[in-house]
Amino acid sequence: MNEQFIYALEELEQEKGINKEILIETIEAALISAYKKNFGSSENVYVNIDQNTGDIKVLCAKTVVDEVANPSDEVGLEEAKMKNAAYEVGDRMEFEVTPAAFGRLAAQTAKQVVMQKIREAERGVIFEQYTEKEGEVLTAVVHRIDKSKVFLEIGKAEGLMLPSECIRTEHLAVNEKIKVYITEVKKTSKGPQIMVSRTHPNLVARLFEMEVPEIKQNIVEIKNIAREAGFRTKISVAANEDNVDPVGACVGQKGSRIERVVDELKGEKIDVIPWSEDSVEYIANALRPAKVVMAQVDEFERAAKVIVPDNQLSLAIGREGQNARLAAKLTGWKIDIKSQSQIEGAIFNRNSGESILDDEMEAMEVDDTIDEVVSAAQDAVTEEIEVAAKKAHSAVDDGLSDVQQAADKALEELEDVNLDDLLADIEEELEG
Repeated sequence: MNEQFIYALEELEQEKGINKEILIETIEAALISAYKKNFGSSENVYVNIDQNTGDIKVLCAKTVVDEVANPSDEVGLEEAKMKNAAYEVGDRMEFEVTPAAFGRLAAQTAKQVVMQKIREAERGVIFEQYTEKEGEVLTAVVHRIDKSKVFLEIGKAEGLMLPSECIRTEHLAVNEKIKVYITEVKKTSKGPQIMVSRTHPNLVARLFEMEVPEIKQNIVEIKNIAREAGFRTKISVAANEDNVDPVGACVGQKGSRIERVVDELKGEKIDVIPWSEDSVEYIANALRPAKVVMAQVDEFERAAKVIVPDNQLSLAIGREGQNARLAAKLTGWKIDIKSQSQIEGAIFNRNSGESILDDEMEAMEVDDTIDEVVSAAQDAVTEEIEVAAKKAHSAVDDGLSDVQQAADKALEELEDVNLDDLLADIEEELEG
């Protein structure tokens, strides 16, 4: 250990940001352990490194006493005065116990400590660097795939993508470059581990930010995202400036911008829709590409009833209900979708043969009409039951004292209810 070693520590301090004094303190602590291990000493020793020359001394400190009871910790007063007459009982006396062969051991120990500190410092720098990148999208290289876990190289750090964060329809290959969303950065014994995702909705948001300058400039704002990774995503956008088409900005000329996002997501379908403060309009937009005839919302229940043309029903609902499900996630509303013919069938006027539903009818009027139908049906059925009940009572009065006979008679009366007559009553009620 010499001045060159001290100079090397100063270089490390500048290049790696490792404090020289901390390094020296760590080396001193390591040398104490090495001394006790290699020279079998249990004495109270400590190591001192001169920060200017690099000289190392192993020192042993003992307490001056009249009579020595513990030689490893105590020294007699007479022996102490032989070194220095000023020593008194209770003073601490230092002895240098540096072994002749300690230099080589010190060099090896110092090297190990320095290398360990360098690794720790680099890990710390990487941890700080990537902690700041949580919530961002980075390019990663697939390193290996083990039981559906994907290990990635992200710069000098290791990335891990758990099965739940992998797109089920995506088949990755070793050395393939992919974009990933940083969800969390963890400290481990092997260094920082970066948790990443390919399924997170914000991956889509960040990809659009990379492709659409208007989003970075806050001219266009992403309002909501609903995603079923690998299949379909709905994203609603709004413009913060007049005369800006938010959907057009995201799609790009001839679809160039959205196409690059779709390519990165391996063909995942993306619907970009205009956000609206009006709930009815927003829900109708969210169900695109299906067209909505009309919609009615219940603000308290946050539920919506939507009517679409017959040929748009399957499109509105989507394969296995996907379009409707994503629209509900995007808007935060429960959405009940019916076709035009389903509504017309519920309120069809058999006398005129014409549909009461008109293309210009307000959603509330449709709902009121349905309520009238239900109310009329309830009244008609109640009336028929009351008539049957009266007949049953009459039967009892006529001598059918047995309760079972009276019940059978009442059931026979109910079975005689004519459904055609009941429907006719409902129609009359509606016409009224």
